Amino acid sequence: MGKQADIGLIGLAVMGQNLVLNMNDHGYTVAVYNRTVSKVDEFLNDAAKGRDTIIGTRSIEELVASLATPRKVMLMVKAGEVVDSFIDLLVPHLEKGDVIIDGGNSHFPDTNRRTAQLREKGILYIGTGVSGGEEGARRGPSIMPGGNKEAWPLVKNILQDISAKVDDGSPCCDWVGEDGAGHYVKMVHNGIEYGDMQMICEAYDLLHTGLGLDHDELHDIFSDWNKGDLDSYLIEITRDIMKTRDEDGQPLVDKILDKAGQKGTGKWTGISSLDLGVPVTLIVEAVYARCLSALKTERVKASKIIGGPDRAIEGDRKAIVEDARKALFASKIVSYAQGYMLMREAAKENGWDLNYGGIALMWRGGCIIRSVFLGKIKEAFDHDPQLSNLLVDPYFVQVMADCQGAWRRTVARAVTAGIPVPAMSSALSFFDGYRSEKLPANLLQAQRDYFGAHTYERTDKPAGEFFHTNWTGTGGNVSSSTYQV
Repeated sequence: MGKQADIGLIGLAVMGQNLVLNMNDHGYTVAVYNRTVSKVDEFLNDAAKGRDTIIGTRSIEELVASLATPRKVMLMVKAGEVVDSFIDLLVPHLEKGDVIIDGGNSHFPDTNRRTAQLREKGILYIGTGVSGGEEGARRGPSIMPGGNKEAWPLVKNILQDISAKVDDGSPCCDWVGEDGAGHYVKMVHNGIEYGDMQMICEAYDLLHTGLGLDHDELHDIFSDWNKGDLDSYLIEITRDIMKTRDEDGQPLVDKILDKAGQKGTGKWTGISSLDLGVPVTLIVEAVYARCLSALKTERVKASKIIGGPDRAIEGDRKAIVEDARKALFASKIVSYAQGYMLMREAAKENGWDLNYGGIALMWRGGCIIRSVFLGKIKEAFDHDPQLSNLLVDPYFVQVMADCQGAWRRTVARAVTAGIPVPAMSSALSFFDGYRSEKLPANLLQAQRDYFGAHTYERTDKPAGEFFHTNWTGTGGNVSSSTYQV
C-alpha cells in the first residue's frame, strides 16, 4: 500500500474541492470520496490533475482504509439528514479515537446530539463552521471548530494551516468550545452577515434611489468607504458590483430581481435569540427584509394602490453621503454588539467557555464578514474579557458619540422620504433603548397585571418582591402563580 492519507474528505462540491486543494497545497495527503462516484474521477482529472497526493476512493470502505490512524474524516455535505446518513455509514468502519469533522452549516443542536452519541461509541466529533465561500476555502477560510475537545489536538495543525491568517500570522482558527459551540458561533457569524448585507443595501438604496447617485458615483463612494472604518469584504464586493456592466453597458445590478433568498442560518439566529431572551433586533429585521423582498408580486400590486412620499432626498450631497457612512458604521457596531450578547447568553446556557476576543480574531480574515473593525472588538475583549456589551467599551462609546447625529439624520431622511431602512432604524431603536435608564415597561407590567394578575415589582421595594393590584375592584386579590420577566 502507498502512503496513507492524513485526512479524508467526503463531498466534492465546490467548497469540498477547494478545501482538498488547500490541504494538499499545505503538504497534506488527502483521500476523497463523493456519493456520486463519477465526481471523484472528474475532480482527479480536472482541478486535482497531476496531484498524486490526492487519493480518489470509490466507497466508504476504501476511503477509511486509505487513512492513517487515528483516522480523520471531514464531511462537506448538505446539513441535516445527509450528515447523519454519512455518520451512520462511517461508524462501522471506524475505531475508538478516530475523528469525524462536520464542516457544513449544521444547526448547533444537531452537533450537540452527534457529539454525545459518538462519544458513547468512542468516536471523536468536531462540528466546525467554515466561512469564506469558494475563494476562502481555496486560499484560507475562517474556521470555527467545536465538539469533543479530545479531537482538537488531532486536527489542530491541519485546520490552522489551511485557515486564513491575519497580519501577524495568527490563524483565523482556534478551538471555540464543547459540543455545538463551533456551529453556534458560525450561526451567529451568518446572522451578522445578514445584518451587514442588509445595512449596505439600505445605504445603497438611500444614496441611489433617494439621492439619485449613479453607479459610477456609488463605485467611488464604496471605494472610499473601503479605505476607512468600513474597510471590509462586503464593502469591497459592493464596490465591484457597482462597476459591473451587462452586455448592453447598463449596470448589471439593476437587472437583478429584487427577491432575496436565504438558507436558514439567519432564521436560526433569530429563533435562538427569542429562546434566550436576547434582543438581536437588527439581525431579525434583516431576515424579515429578505422575507418581505420575496413578496415581489404583492409588492408590485401594492405599489400601484398605496401612496406615500416620492423617495427623493434633497440637500448637500457630500454631507448626506458622510452621514450615511456614519449611520452604517454605527448600525454595524450595534449588530456585532447584539451578536456578542447572544453568544454570551448561549455560553451561559450551554456551559461553553467562549473566548470572545479569539472569535473576533477568527473573523478577521477569510470569512464573509471579515473587516478591519473586528480588530477593535478583539482589543475590547483583550482589555476586559468580562465586557458586558461592546457599547460600553471606551472606544465604541466614543465612536457612537461621534456617529449619533449622522445616524439620526440618516434614519430621519429615509423615513421622511419613504425609503425603508429596517436594519438601521431597528439598530438605532435598540441603541436608544439600551442607553435608557427607564423604559415604559412599567406601564406594560401594569397592563399585564390588570388583565392577567401577572404581578409586578416596585421601585420602592426590594428586588424580587412581587405585588398585585385589584385594578377594577372586582377582580380579587389572587395573583398568577408564575411570573416571567
